[in-house]
Amino acid sequence: MEQEYNYGPAQPVVTPDEPKRKKAGFGAGLLCGLLIMALVCGAAFGVYYRITSQKRFGELTHESVANEAVNRKMEEIQSLLDNYYYLNEVTTEDLEIGIYNGMIEATGDKYADYYTYEELLDMLQSTEGVYYGIGATVQLDATGYVRIAGTIKDSPAEAAGLRENDIIYQADGQDLYGYSLEEAVALIRGEEGTSVELGIIRDGEDLSFTIVRAKVENPTVTYEMQDDAIGYIRISEFDDVTVGQFQEALSSIRSQGAKGLIIDLRSNPGGLLSAVVSIAQEILPKGLIVYTENKAGEREEYTCDGTKELDIPLVVLVNGNSASASEILSGAIKDYGIGTLVGTTTYGKGIVQQVMSLSDNTAVKITVSAYYTPNGNNIHGTGIAPDVEIEMDTDAYYDEGVDNQLEKGLEVLREKMKQ
Repeated sequence: MEQEYNYGPAQPVVTPDEPKRKKAGFGAGLLCGLLIMALVCGAAFGVYYRITSQKRFGELTHESVANEAVNRKMEEIQSLLDNYYYLNEVTTEDLEIGIYNGMIEATGDKYADYYTYEELLDMLQSTEGVYYGIGATVQLDATGYVRIAGTIKDSPAEAAGLRENDIIYQADGQDLYGYSLEEAVALIRGEEGTSVELGIIRDGEDLSFTIVRAKVENPTVTYEMQDDAIGYIRISEFDDVTVGQFQEALSSIRSQGAKGLIIDLRSNPGGLLSAVVSIAQEILPKGLIVYTENKAGEREEYTCDGTKELDIPLVVLVNGNSASASEILSGAIKDYGIGTLVGTTTYGKGIVQQVMSLSDNTAVKITVSAYYTPNGNNIHGTGIAPDVEIEMDTDAYYDEGVDNQLEKGLEVLREKMKQ
């Protein structure tokens, strides 16, 4: 994928819970340097960011940190490290990256980040939809380890029997406690044909899995017809390609005579704001889809003309790993009352990030606004409660292949179709 370094406003992204990364083992400050999602594959992220650069930087509103006193202190610290630091060599480049990461770290925003040029390229590789690794999405868990948010269909992770909500505490004997998401992903992913041994905690049981890494293709939209003329569309993330894939899926199920529709957003961690808005425009009535407010209180609205409003009953499946952009879509559907949400309360991420390239083709990602549903609700930290709550029966799903949430969704939809 060719990079874009166009001057102008950066493409907004509504990313999942992507906590701050550790860089090169450094701590906070000078030497410190992510569902919600990193694909444990050939790229560190499972979300597509359009990278733009800023032609002009605004005036500083605070005293510059690059002042004489700070420069002198940095030189003193560098001298101490050069002369006395024992454990390993710290290069000038390491220290420079640490400074940039330290500035972002100082915001206290777990979604903010600094990317070197190489990390920026690594991020852009995810746009190809092909990865090399085990084929699972992961999040940082409250335990301090990483948790599997989902597995990709026909991937090594699925074939090995890894499950949603498995805790990965070890990779090739390395304890992952306290590791950032990117650091954990770097240990788990790898070249095609190589293997990784994962230590897993599942319902308090200690398990071990040896998985051979492979090429993993990850389409963002899948669909099929269910019984009783019900169309089923699953969206795994919101990428640029997702819009066309969704349009194709919706057109296909319509041509097959669908009289009801299920949209599955479970474990969808988010993605591009533009993508979810475009998809919402395919089904929503005329009116507001979502609006954002930035630091200056400026409001930007995203609307739908209603010319493609869905004319068949709708059910949307959600869970605790449905985040960000998926909450924009499910929130608008709920506010307009055009569909019934089935599952469990969503993740609760109501803020928007932008990735902006710097003058040397590195980049920063910072939170730039909050978003609100059409009724003015900001769901950050609370999520969206389903209309019909039902917990996932994981034992039935993995042991018997029974998806009780989907079955409930089908039941609710059939009742709506009778009305």
